Amino acid sequence: MPRTETPWGPWEPASPAEVVELFRGLGTPWWIGGGYAIELEVGHAYREHGDIDVGLLRRDQAAARGLLAGWDCWAADPPGTLRPWPQGEILPAGVHDIWVREDPEGPWRIQLMLDEADGDDWVYRRDSRIRRSLASFTVAEDGFSRIAPEIQLLYKAKGRRPKDERDFTEVLPRLDGARRAWLDEALATEHGTHPWRERLRPPE
Repeated sequence: MPRTETPWGPWEPASPAEVVELFRGLGTPWWIGGGYAIELEVGHAYREHGDIDVGLLRRDQAAARGLLAGWDCWAADPPGTLRPWPQGEILPAGVHDIWVREDPEGPWRIQLMLDEADGDDWVYRRDSRIRRSLASFTVAEDGFSRIAPEIQLLYKAKGRRPKDERDFTEVLPRLDGARRAWLDEALATEHGTHPWRERLRPPE
């Protein structure tokens, strides 16, 4: 895995296999997100990854912190500050990003992302009008789940970094009509106009 330097120390992300082995013991839902989730949909690797995202519901954060009792966990407090996340603390609503490493001297290995939920629905944290049933929020793999590609693309649509554009281009042919329609509607709700919307429409 590549090593990426940051102001808070280097990243040497865990592999998907290492993540699956670790989180197999978590008794609440979790999933692989980010670029790895897109690559899993595409079916092959096509770029390097500076980190690995593991998603879970905010309401399950205590279970995840318990699983990581022996790890060094830091919460990303907006704007742009990392601070320790001790066991027993319930993170406030504004914190949704957690960096995790085996020990304080080691590299960062996993990024936890907290998602919002209302009963049986996932709720998009940037625009609560956008919702999805939790039953259709993830896609099952062999022994784990990954975030549905159209939902991951919704998160990526805001920044449109080069890697986000690459992910959109690579996965677009894999999106069926229903997934394209959902993402198009979600982009319209959050952004109004967006360059990806035209590309999501099927050719006439």
